[in-house]
Amino acid sequence: MTSENHLTTTDHNRDVVGLTYIYPVISRRAGGVSIGVNLNVNNACNWRCVYCNVPNLTRGAPTPIELDVLEHELRGFLNALVHGDFMQRHVHAEDRELKDIAFSGNGEPTSAKEFPQVIGLVEKVLADFDLLGKIKVRLITNGSLIDKPGVLESLRHLARINGEVWFKLDAGTKEGISRINDVTLNPKTHLQRLRQCALACPTYIQTCMFALDGQPMNERDILHYLASIEQVKDVIQGVHLYGLARQSAQPEAARLSRLPAEWLETVAQRIKVHGVPVQVST
Repeated sequence: MTSENHLTTTDHNRDVVGLTYIYPVISRRAGGVSIGVNLNVNNACNWRCVYCNVPNLTRGAPTPIELDVLEHELRGFLNALVHGDFMQRHVHAEDRELKDIAFSGNGEPTSAKEFPQVIGLVEKVLADFDLLGKIKVRLITNGSLIDKPGVLESLRHLARINGEVWFKLDAGTKEGISRINDVTLNPKTHLQRLRQCALACPTYIQTCMFALDGQPMNERDILHYLASIEQVKDVIQGVHLYGLARQSAQPEAARLSRLPAEWLETVAQRIKVHGVPVQVST
């Protein structure tokens, strides 16, 4: 929080309310208050994106989820939001609307073995607060585990509770994915997972664009990225295109810089040519 004790779009501190799994943020893309669910409390992820703002990020999977603790925290925080004065004390007036519950946090949420159970838990709690179907339940994912049967079934469950997925696609080539996400990945395989995801649950592509060593994505890479979108445009809901908002905690941090809003808007227009809606967050 800021010195005024208010949440801002640039502060996504997972410890802001002192809970283990639950944290509030002001989401510039959701457009209001988002309740974050952090299933990777050990800062472990199977990717390492160069723009990631998680400190001490390590490769791996999350520790076992204490479902009773998660449920207690979610109920307690929802009570503070819905029936208490948290909004008045910590959220600026223009942002005082609960928009979603979002699985994001400090690593890949679907890598938690308990992920299917957590979806059911969230459904139960939202129903008890008369919020089921009234707010979104969002999964923010790198998509790497979407083809696992348990994860895919969880996405179908997510769709039934007013859910949607934000699926990471930062580049359209193997080299670009390696440079940005620090993983070896076949782009064709990634697009196959994206298609599976979109057929199971409403899905948006999320793409972070930035300058590396002062240079934005080159034209060749932009064309490969646009070609990737063309291949899945029939199943996705749209694209969330965004720039750097928070400081990276990765070794490459000093090499990264924000792109002008005009640059992002130009790319957005090129995406729209493919008949795909785009939301730009600079």
